[in-house]
Amino acid sequence: MLRIHFTGRDLENIRLARGPDPLWEIVCSVCRLQTREGALAFDPWRRHVRARLQRDGTARRAALVLRGLVPFGAYFPDFLTPSVEGQHVTLRDGVERVLATPRGRLRHELALLAASGARPFPGAAALARGDATALGRLGGGLRAYDEALLEPVRDRIGAAVGADLAWRTRALVTGGTAALLATFRPMAVWRPPVLEVDYPVRRDLHLEGRGLLLVPSYFCWRRPITLVDADQSPVLVYPADKTVVPAPVTGFAALTALVGPTRAALLHEAAGRACGTTSELAAAVGISLPSGSQQLAVLREAGLLTTRRAGKYVLHSVTALGLRLLGDDLAGPEQWCANGTRARKLPVQETATEGIP
Repeated sequence: MLRIHFTGRDLENIRLARGPDPLWEIVCSVCRLQTREGALAFDPWRRHVRARLQRDGTARRAALVLRGLVPFGAYFPDFLTPSVEGQHVTLRDGVERVLATPRGRLRHELALLAASGARPFPGAAALARGDATALGRLGGGLRAYDEALLEPVRDRIGAAVGADLAWRTRALVTGGTAALLATFRPMAVWRPPVLEVDYPVRRDLHLEGRGLLLVPSYFCWRRPITLVDADQSPVLVYPADKTVVPAPVTGFAALTALVGPTRAALLHEAAGRACGTTSELAAAVGISLPSGSQQLAVLREAGLLTTRRAGKYVLHSVTALGLRLLGDDLAGPEQWCANGTRARKLPVQETATEGIP
């Protein structure tokens, strides 16, 4: 168990990431390639990876090095996932931070990796020395891995992380910090002033006024992750909700024919808001609260909506299946999430992502 200790100042400085963190997605995805866990969610992607690595030597070499740096179920160096906060965190930002890691830290963390029993990987000794060529290869490997293996599921990553952030942000806005932390059950339980997190080892992390950054990850699985070095900026990476979606894109007109105009309008409204309460959605489409509750229940049972409680509110958000059914007709007036960021339109690329979760 990981016990995260909060002060009053820490509770005022809990932040939600603004979107997917590219480096955390890389690290977590490397772990997914080393296990069969999460077959429903990840096996189609694993099949894509195997096929790509057979024909792409650059991606294969990158995956080999990263697998050496990120052994499944063991220590991996914190310098691979530097803290990069902001509106638009890019892979370029993260790689620049990785390549700027001080040599002493490189040497120390790679020594910890070796001591953990991890197998040596090509260029490990040169990287530990801070060799410029080795660092350049690491940066190129991160970019090659991302482009070859994660780009095909970029929209899926964005959809899952975006939906997760939307409803947790709403919980924070409507119910405060306690309501936000309550959304993490059962993988984490808030027992003030300590957040008890499902974790493979016993550990205590004292925030000491630094606050905590919460980062949802598509490829994180079952339990949250944090950095080993307690002196680094505190972060908790946790599994984002995800849904495997085999359905084709239909569009709003076809959706109306499928589920009826009222339910289609409710689904469209929920997607535009990122998440909404029963009363908000019912009022937006001009129906009574009881009728709205009944229609939303039908959409939920069909797998098009998810419903979660945040304090005294019940929040509805569209699932990945619902987004696929809405298709390109999700576009409309610019929408904003509760955290002040634009609600993203999620394009679907059938040819690039067919069969990948």
